[in-house]
Amino acid sequence: MSDELLRLDALQLDALREIGNVGAGNAATALSQLINRRIEMSVPKVSVAPISDVPELVGGAEAIVAGVFLRVFGKAPGSIMFILPRESAYVMVDNLMGRVERDSLELTEMDESALKEIGNIVAGAYLNALAHFTQITLLPSIPHLAIDMAGAILSIILTALGQVGDYALVIETEFSADMGNSEIKGHFFLIPDPGSLNTILNAIGVWNDG
Repeated sequence: MSDELLRLDALQLDALREIGNVGAGNAATALSQLINRRIEMSVPKVSVAPISDVPELVGGAEAIVAGVFLRVFGKAPGSIMFILPRESAYVMVDNLMGRVERDSLELTEMDESALKEIGNIVAGAYLNALAHFTQITLLPSIPHLAIDMAGAILSIILTALGQVGDYALVIETEFSADMGNSEIKGHFFLIPDPGSLNTILNAIGVWNDG
């Protein structure tokens, strides 16, 4: 997997970045409609990064975050992570529930369901954009939620995947929104399985076997 990723050239990274732009735009629109707030979206960063570096992108390995994880099924399987700082997750849930003040740091079962649905909507919007470019049907799994240190969440996910190799292709998108006295931030990651990158690049006409 590492060799395949490290061979990506500028044209291929640009193509993946364009897909990221459209996908992130769709996801930001869906999220804006869901929480009834304007969502600002950063230009996606597409990079080949050591897997161990991913927690640093969301505040460090010890940062407490809410992570929604989904598997992607189809001809280009992979994984999706939607990660928010714990405080941002609380603000989003409270806004959805019409809650003015939070009584506890614990999430109710309904709160957790709301966060999973947020992750599901964002993932679906992103996969629709990817399918539009590639003409490959991609379906998300049922979302899973964990609230823990970023490093611990990533470790659990990689163990579940049986991830092999030291590097991953990371399409990173940052979302932010003004929620009155608070701001929400989130990061979205798409990590293709080994072989899926070949399939995606071939479908958009920028794969180079040499």
